[in-house]
Amino acid sequence: QVQLVESGGGLVQVGGSLRLSCAASGSIFSINYMGWYRQAPGNQRELVASITRDGRTNYADSAKGRFTISRDNGKNTVYLQMNSLKPEDTAVYYCYAEVAIARTEGFRRYWGQGTQVTVSS
Repeated sequence: QVQLVESGGGLVQVGGSLRLSCAASGSIFSINYMGWYRQAPGNQRELVASITRDGRTNYADSAKGRFTISRDNGKNTVYLQMNSLKPEDTAVYYCYAEVAIARTEGFRRYWGQGTQVTVSS
């Protein structure tokens, strides 16, 4: 079993910053992609940012220039630094990790439980 535990969400004013963390634990042989999605009420879940094991990153247009994704492979943890937050960033943020539990197994996507980010104006 693989578990992803998120932390760092909360309430922040417009223009403020938050840092989300997501730690993976359990039967982990290797992790490929890690990243963050978000889902606002009434909207579909959308990709915010992703990062490969060797540090290649990808961002949604809405996140470019404001958000920074990073990871610590030794801790199986991914981070999302969010700056210059806007009301439209309000959503539940979900982390994910593509995990292989053994050398002979393929990668499977696991999800965190979600953490609420609310940006007030």
